[in-house]
Amino acid sequence: MTEPGPAIVHLVDDDEDLRDALAQGLELEGLAVRTYPDGTALLSQLRHDAYAVVVSDIRMQGLDGLELLKRALAIDPTTPVILITGHGDVQMAVDAMRMGAYDFIEKPFAVSRLHTVVERAIEKRRLVLENRLLRSTLEEGGSELAARLVGRTPAIERLRQQILALADTDVDVLILGETGAGKEVVARALHDFGGRAARNFVAINCAALPADIIESELFGHEAGAFTGAQKQRIGKLEHADGGTIFLDEIESMPLDLQAKLLRAIETRVIERLGSNKPIPLDVRFVAATKTDLGKAGESGRFRSDLYYRLNVITLSIPPLRERQEDIPLLFFHLAREARARFRREIPALDRSLEFQLVSRRWPGNVRELRNYADRFVLGMWSGFDETASQGATAAPPAGTGSLADRMAAYEKFLIEAELARCRGALKPTYEALQISRKGLYDKIKRLGIEAGDNLEERFED
Repeated sequence: MTEPGPAIVHLVDDDEDLRDALAQGLELEGLAVRTYPDGTALLSQLRHDAYAVVVSDIRMQGLDGLELLKRALAIDPTTPVILITGHGDVQMAVDAMRMGAYDFIEKPFAVSRLHTVVERAIEKRRLVLENRLLRSTLEEGGSELAARLVGRTPAIERLRQQILALADTDVDVLILGETGAGKEVVARALHDFGGRAARNFVAINCAALPADIIESELFGHEAGAFTGAQKQRIGKLEHADGGTIFLDEIESMPLDLQAKLLRAIETRVIERLGSNKPIPLDVRFVAATKTDLGKAGESGRFRSDLYYRLNVITLSIPPLRERQEDIPLLFFHLAREARARFRREIPALDRSLEFQLVSRRWPGNVRELRNYADRFVLGMWSGFDETASQGATAAPPAGTGSLADRMAAYEKFLIEAELARCRGALKPTYEALQISRKGLYDKIKRLGIEAGDNLEERFED
């Protein structure tokens, strides 16, 4: 299954004048519309994975709206079908909704009302297709690596490619990433997808070990090497022989031990504490840090020679705030993992909650997102409140007045947020919102959105 392109509105009505008027109105709102005089011509265009919405009159010659509904849902039961009804067809339309229709609109109606319903239907269809794409990636023969490093943004795709290119080599690797970004996940992938997968992967958090025992933990010791060393101990480096040693938060390692580690990396030979016997190592070193080791070296907090030795190959993990498009996919993936652990069903993920997820800065990255996914599945979280929104953008306005007024306020909020994210650039804004350039321009003017100076000239360029 491929990612959906722009949404298509399939408009079916045997009244040519009404059909053309509705199509023109929807196109002015930035939607792509295809028109049909009857349902028969449409059916051949529908597919199970079509990013499309059907709008159809009920009473038509030949194939009417109810029969079209049945056949469309037979192709895909989740296809949104919106029915246009006359006054005498309301009960028929209500019955059709029980059959699976998305909504119905009673004549006469304003095009703006149809546009509102169609936009909601498109959003529902988008979520359905995204969930299918994720399940297809994770469950139906998708890459195992893609299941570990979930995402479709170029940065994550490039990181997966780099891992596959390096996994079967013995080159040492330095991984850069913020807290909770997934540095150990990347290190394990380098091990599991290479020739060392059958041997040990040994992970050490350098910040979690007391300075007085970290040397013994890494290099091992002989009996009597120091007080309390009653018997020989094999160190982590020796235990990883043939496999991979992962040194997390390496910036926390004491300076005197860094010199000994440097020698072990360069010679692939170690000596246990209390012994002069050299022990050869066949091991791959993978180190991880959240700090700039180059600057740490300049300030004397980290050995520059060790930094240069580790910095042969560097993999950078982008923080969540730089790959917002991946957040809903990743959240759903983590929710599925939580469902398996807690044996609970995943609640519905609505558009407002998805917007909150994408808007948040996520200082704790994937680790923080996983915590919220766990709470979500357990029914203990349904969105951020004002006191829990540190690091998030402003929440969508609650709105007052009519439904149309509230929808306009929410639409304005979404466009302003996307413009801010794109730093006022118009092309990435309308591409991200999946509307036309004219559609964005009309909405900016209609909703009174501040979009910078020379708006007309910027749209003409």
